[in-house]
Amino acid sequence: MSLSRSPSPNKGGGWSSPGLTTNFDNLSGRSTPRKGYGEIQMNGAVSGNDVSWTTAKARSDRVNGYPSFETRHDGFFTRHARQMSRGLPSFVRGGEKEKLGRGRWYSSNDSKTMRFLGFLGRSMWRMRLRLLVLLSCILALVVFYVTPMHRVYRRASLLGGGSKFVIILAANQGGGVMEWKGPREWAIERDSVKNKKKYAKKWGYNLEIVDMSTKKRYAHEWRESWEKVDTIRNCMRKYPHAQWFWWLDLNTFVMEPSYSLQKQVFNNLAGNTYRDINIYNPLRITHPINNSQLDATSLSAVGDGKPSSIDLIIPQDCAGFNLGSFFIRRSTWTDRLLDIWWDPVGYEQKHMEWEHKEQDALEHLYINQPWIRSHTAFIPQRKINSFPMGACGENGEDKRIHYKEADRDFVVNMAGCEWGRDCWGEMYNFRELSNKLNRTPWEKFKDGISDRVKTVKKKPEKNEGKS
Repeated sequence: MSLSRSPSPNKGGGWSSPGLTTNFDNLSGRSTPRKGYGEIQMNGAVSGNDVSWTTAKARSDRVNGYPSFETRHDGFFTRHARQMSRGLPSFVRGGEKEKLGRGRWYSSNDSKTMRFLGFLGRSMWRMRLRLLVLLSCILALVVFYVTPMHRVYRRASLLGGGSKFVIILAANQGGGVMEWKGPREWAIERDSVKNKKKYAKKWGYNLEIVDMSTKKRYAHEWRESWEKVDTIRNCMRKYPHAQWFWWLDLNTFVMEPSYSLQKQVFNNLAGNTYRDINIYNPLRITHPINNSQLDATSLSAVGDGKPSSIDLIIPQDCAGFNLGSFFIRRSTWTDRLLDIWWDPVGYEQKHMEWEHKEQDALEHLYINQPWIRSHTAFIPQRKINSFPMGACGENGEDKRIHYKEADRDFVVNMAGCEWGRDCWGEMYNFRELSNKLNRTPWEKFKDGISDRVKTVKKKPEKNEGKS
């Protein structure tokens, strides 16, 4: 008996697995019995002792086999799509390494740069929703400020509220009637008008440029400079939906166009103004009026104390009221004030005494008419009407009046520059200063490079001069 094969466990010999016992077992000289399962016919019956491998395998497949799997929709396009998908790169990490490195988007040498890019890509994919929201916000901001949408927003009465304000600019003063305008006068007017147009366009305000050329309103006299009152009334008719009107003289310049009127004054009207003139009273007006017949509001130094009752906002300089820059609100009280202010009878009686014309007339009304005080508020001079050193400079610099570059004052008014001062020189200097203070980061970068180049060029010239 050979030891190369285990003895059959079946009684009488033979192998338990069909096909292992053949007709040629006796030829090998082994003593393993030949008796097996018998021959299996195609119908499953056993016939004889001879078993073939093919019939045994067929029987085994019928008993232990599984149903065959057939793919569905195995058409032309499906096969080609499947072949294309096999060629796409695989992004699975940690799997079996592929030959030739195909199917991976990073380099086969796995450098630090590629690992970093892989980490960055996976992080961005995990945060894709957040990045999408961030990019959408950035795109919305760019579209908002590049297109005119931001101007529409600022002008809308329910949003920015720019349409509620009207800037009235007095231009063409004299108009060639009193005296011919020279190149400097035209340059001043050009720069002033351009400055106001740019500011009004930025914030969505209405701009009314008024021709202040001298006209005869009555047959026996003409009111030079008094037309300011009549002009305000006409603007109120032209802009029926506007609430506040801001008068500006021609010799004014908006130094900080990034300041809106809402932020500078009207968002906190109670905090930016004061009702009691005794806080700063260069005219030494007695306030409040001592009269027992007046009501409680007229006897109060601050009126009713409500910001909603303020209809006139005036700055004061060293000499009293200054109407080079002031605000007036549309109201019934304002209509009454304009009627009395423009009254030709009062003008006829007092115009020879009032050196500053309509300004002195308003001071006269404030002193003698108690009902005017309860609706009038004052604003610090430098809030809307800073002066250069040439104006009100007899006693030196006054921190309440004169322009301060470090504080970035809103508006400068070259008041009285036509009397012994250079109006064009002052206008030019303040224009250049405003451009310098309001440069963009890119403009500052370019100016910095230009200054360095000029410094480098000047050094050789100095060395040549010394030699």
